[in-house]
Amino acid sequence: MSNRRLLSHLFPSYGAIAALAVLFVGWVALGQAEKTGLSAIQHELRASADFLDQQLGPEIPADRRDFVRMCRQFDQATLTRVTLLLADGKVDFDTDNRPDELEQQSRRAEIQAALEGTPRVETRYHAALDGRVMYQAVPVLRQDRVAGVLYLSRSLAPLDSALARMQALMLAVGVAAVCLAALLAWRASRGIARPLAELAHAEQRITSGELAARVAVPDARELADLAERFNRMAEVLQQRIGVLVQNNNEQKAVLASMAEGVLAVDTRERVISMNTAARRLLSLERTQAQGQPLREVVRNADLTRFVTRALVSAEPVQADVLLLGDRQRVMQAHGSALHDSENRAIGAVIVLNDVTDFRRLEHIRRDFVANVSHELKTPITSIKGFVETLLDGASQDPVDAERFLRIIAKQADRLHAIIEDLLSLSKIEQREDSEDIVLEAAPLGGVLDAAAQTCSAAAADRNVAVVVACDDNLRAEINPVLLEQAVVNLLDNAIKYSEAGREVRVTAVDGGDDVVIHVADRGYGIAEEHLSRIFERFYRVDRARSRKLGGTGLGLAIVKHIVQAHHGRVSVDSTLGVGSTFTIHLPKVAAEE
Repeated sequence: MSNRRLLSHLFPSYGAIAALAVLFVGWVALGQAEKTGLSAIQHELRASADFLDQQLGPEIPADRRDFVRMCRQFDQATLTRVTLLLADGKVDFDTDNRPDELEQQSRRAEIQAALEGTPRVETRYHAALDGRVMYQAVPVLRQDRVAGVLYLSRSLAPLDSALARMQALMLAVGVAAVCLAALLAWRASRGIARPLAELAHAEQRITSGELAARVAVPDARELADLAERFNRMAEVLQQRIGVLVQNNNEQKAVLASMAEGVLAVDTRERVISMNTAARRLLSLERTQAQGQPLREVVRNADLTRFVTRALVSAEPVQADVLLLGDRQRVMQAHGSALHDSENRAIGAVIVLNDVTDFRRLEHIRRDFVANVSHELKTPITSIKGFVETLLDGASQDPVDAERFLRIIAKQADRLHAIIEDLLSLSKIEQREDSEDIVLEAAPLGGVLDAAAQTCSAAAADRNVAVVVACDDNLRAEINPVLLEQAVVNLLDNAIKYSEAGREVRVTAVDGGDDVVIHVADRGYGIAEEHLSRIFERFYRVDRARSRKLGGTGLGLAIVKHIVQAHHGRVSVDSTLGVGSTFTIHLPKVAAEE
């Protein structure tokens, strides 16, 4: 950024203040003048309407020639157009001799309001007059009914002309004020620039190593205070610079060797320093943080509150801080106050340790134990209950014994399915973490056909047709075995939740940036509040129906991890009573391949 003269810094503020002051005063004055003028015209029109109403007499006379003559004289004297409309809305006479215009515009809001017994005034632009016109409609009430409407209108051209002259005057005053501000800014800059130039020259001498350099104290109090402070700073700097350099080198060596992030702030929560690990954890650069307020450098409310606690607490504090960015991370923060040699608080030091993986694994373990316990409890309870029933004598009845044993076998199969899905999910996650899944450029058609063939028996049992549509040349980076398992899981769900006689479609298309696989059914559909969670382990939209159909609650979680292992993503679009469409996005094969 180029340097500018002091005048260029002062003049914008002086000029802006002067211009804004004139602009504000002018705006208020113009607004008040317009408001006063409009109010006066409105009151005058209403008074004129009331006067003309009185001239009509107790009843609207059949012979209104004298009244019309008086209205025309009133129009010539006050430039106010007068129109009389009867109770049926038709124009009786118009002093401007344009009743046809009123006939066409008799639906105006003010006329309709007056016909209903309510006076009303409106101001609008008149194209023929090329200006604003104020319209006043007043009902003519006779014996508590509307016998007609007096409709008065007057051009606002004189008022608008006066406002334009006033605006020009305000503009001239504003230009004069800005010129005066420029003169004042020039004088002020000359008085400040000379002492500052001397101060800058002394600073150059100190920077070059001449720590004994001092500046003369000027007459202005503020500049004198600045010069004295500068001189004192030079003295202190000369005494302590050696100690500071040594301490700084030692501190840098210690902090640079730490894996934990260390952040130091002053009492106003401005960043004093941070080590390389802290900048890496907070995704910052050195130039972004040094000396800046922490809340501007790191926009994180949890970290800001923790720093505030560390500054005011007499004892060390500890808490978990959640950082949001490219990925959500959890930091274990330790903070304690910093004190000078006289035990005065000068800031706080914060130590950050990334425990994201540890917390994630802890959370997964808790959820896994809770979900597995819940899922296994139902079949185990059922098995235990029927075994106890058999032991209590039900085994003596062959029919009941066979029925109970079939239920026990079904629940045992359910336990086996849950364990198989858990083992499959565990294997996929292990291979995903170790990047052990081999992807190859392969056509999608064979994978989709194989998945449909696998589910053909289940589809036939439920009388559901499975249709596969895929271009033979469509290819993607895939692991055929895993992708087939993901499509089979989606197809299995689609078949289970489709009514008999419906169709499940599997289509693969080129999505431009990626390859898209759709698995669409015409089943029950999924409510919107469940869509964001259906890929979680053991999450069920309808637990009773899912268990009845033999679901384990892990199928969609397996699909999600398989797609993630392919560096893709999976989504769902569903409408209750219409059906669901699950979509898998996979990376395309590189062009050179």
